[in-house]
Amino acid sequence: MLLRPTENEYPKYYVPYVQAVPEGNLTEILKDHLEKMTQLFEEISEKDSLFRYAENKWSIKEVLGHITDTERIMSYRLLRVGRGDQTELAGFDENLYVQGAKSNQLSLKDLLEDFILTRNATISLIRNMPEEAWTNKGFANGSEITTRAIAYIIAGHEAHHRSIIKDRYLAKL
Repeated sequence: MLLRPTENEYPKYYVPYVQAVPEGNLTEILKDHLEKMTQLFEEISEKDSLFRYAENKWSIKEVLGHITDTERIMSYRLLRVGRGDQTELAGFDENLYVQGAKSNQLSLKDLLEDFILTRNATISLIRNMPEEAWTNKGFANGSEITTRAIAYIIAGHEAHHRSIIKDRYLAKL
């Protein structure tokens, strides 16, 4: 079973994401989170998916697009570090990605399908990662990070934003 990373395996700003992941088998947690995300977004109407809880905040659709884009980027990092690649991996501007994705022009159904496909690819990557690769160290966004830390960050990032959608968006609809 994949062990939880220690705090010296990733930058401090990822602590809340890693802490958001419950104890247990990470692939099973990712599958459970996928079910929760699917149920959550299937209950949101197309109209409500454009809701912003405050001025200059992303819409629900934009949050879902952000979760998906971030998972793709972090999965790519997981692949590179897991395979022993020591090339420095660049950071990314999440606001630029949200702006460029134009998620509000897509249907919520299509955005959810994109997330589901992305999450299933992430689960496959994690399930098939060699055991010895989990402690590999690489560099992303100017910081050292391990393969297993990236896997936990993926799970925690989605859980973090799912909580925000429930607490800040849906609670105000």
